Amino acid sequence: MTMPAGKYYVGDFCYVMTDEEWEEFCGITINGNKCLDGEFQLSDGRRFATYGTAYGDGTYQDYDGDSYSVDAGLIGCILVSDIKANNYDNLLDLGCIEDFDSPFVTCGGRGTKDWDGVIQFGHIMIETNPIEEY
Repeated sequence: MTMPAGKYYVGDFCYVMTDEEWEEFCGITINGNKCLDGEFQLSDGRRFATYGTAYGDGTYQDYDGDSYSVDAGLIGCILVSDIKANNYDNLLDLGCIEDFDSPFVTCGGRGTKDWDGVIQFGHIMIETNPIEEY
């Protein structure tokens, strides 16, 4: 799946959506007792991609060492210009802002066959199933 070029917030949506947006998001991405992974669209046309993490809530790192706080068991991407919540102060503390110069691939999530725990947004690869070395 691909998302269009632009400046994106990558992180947990529970930090950047209003209560109304979150309710709509949940209505789109939850089917019975299953959370759906992939690319979706809100009723007003705003596109987003979302993927469940391997172990739910926590803090996960991408391959560049950037951290992503998770409280809703997911990591997604949405255009910064499409975020309507008033509080932008936490964006960099809880996720990251990334400029994608061209359309980019998104993939991962629990529903993917042989999934290894990596969630991908273009060149950003977030490890949600870390293997501890002793």
